[in-house]
Amino acid sequence: GFKVFVNGKIKEAMAGMANVPQTVSATKAQSSDWQPVIDAVGSLRAVRGADLSLEVPGVVEEILFKSGDEVQAGQILLRLRNQDEVAKLQSLEATAQLAQITYDRDVKQLKAQAISQAIVDNDQANLRNARAQVAQQQAIVDKKVLRAPFGGRLGLRQVDLGQFLSAGTVIATLQSLDPIFVDFLLPQQAVAKLAVGSKVETRVDAFPDRVFAGTITAINPKIETASRNVQVRATLPNADQKLLPGMFATVQLETGTAERLVTLPQTAVSYNPYGSRVYLVDEKG
Repeated sequence: GFKVFVNGKIKEAMAGMANVPQTVSATKAQSSDWQPVIDAVGSLRAVRGADLSLEVPGVVEEILFKSGDEVQAGQILLRLRNQDEVAKLQSLEATAQLAQITYDRDVKQLKAQAISQAIVDNDQANLRNARAQVAQQQAIVDKKVLRAPFGGRLGLRQVDLGQFLSAGTVIATLQSLDPIFVDFLLPQQAVAKLAVGSKVETRVDAFPDRVFAGTITAINPKIETASRNVQVRATLPNADQKLLPGMFATVQLETGTAERLVTLPQTAVSYNPYGSRVYLVDEKG
């Protein structure tokens, strides 16, 4: 009797070790439009950007901008000390004025046949030479002034008043931020799906909840032999100037037409080495 009692308890214990009922959830499979896309990574760059510097050396006499200013094309940003160059320019201008007076007098005397044509030609050459020297000196004076080559936002000021600047010293960076480019690479297999004017959606880590829409404006006509990738450029509106050159970006490009497909949550698919599996609830439940 004791043996039978023990065997019964063992059976009960083993029966309790069976798989317990699992709680599952189900969802209704539905058809929806699915747009094929290509994902890529890229970086932002300004439509126009430059590190501003001067061609000639000199001492900073006047700074007419602040770090982060918005400037217009042609706006004066900085002046170097130029008293010597201006004085020389005035001297050359006086010489040119004298040459002009001499030439005008020669023309009148030539009409009266008081001088020869050779004298008039010589004085005319002197006048042209004097004007050329004035233009040359004026160019030297102009190089002492830094102007914004295009409109945009200035970066941090790198120089101070009274500082001696060598030729080529960076004074500040200037970036035009609206619109802005995003450059990215795609494999050569995607070339057939690319077209200028195609829509792209760009995201950056700084604004994870925002999508920046743009269009493809250029496709490099050359495939990089090392990676077999093609470089693509898209243009994004950036009126609020949230996007900055150098930012890392993810780009999503729509390709082809939308397809009608049955869609399911990703958690409904079981993945294993033999393939993917989806469980179907039949009519019997």
